[in-house]
Amino acid sequence: VQLQASGGGLVQAGGSLRLSCAASGRTFTSYSKGWFRQAPGKEREFVAAIRWDGGSTYYADSVKGRFTISRDNAKNTVYLQMNSLKPEDTAVYYCAAKTGGPTTTRERYYIWGQGTQVTVSS
Repeated sequence: VQLQASGGGLVQAGGSLRLSCAASGRTFTSYSKGWFRQAPGKEREFVAAIRWDGGSTYYADSVKGRFTISRDNAKNTVYLQMNSLKPEDTAVYYCAAKTGGPTTTRERYYIWGQGTQVTVSS
């Protein structure tokens, strides 16, 4: 069972990136998914989450209106579209999965992918 995050990179402030998180080893259609990020010297923090059927989404206040989480269950993939990026969005971004409904609580997620680095230059 693996989650593979990709799509990170270096972008200028105001730019956009789309992260992908592909699942393998099992079907995650009944799992809620979340994105978290961790900046150097800081704790891993919640970014966005989506219910197993895409019926509800949640966002951190810091990204609301700029980031959009979505999923394609046919491809077993969840996405994070990031627009109007700011230098403070610089972090390693992680995707995670859990059964049941989505939550902003990091400890509730028990399947984690490796991170992908996002760097926003000013």
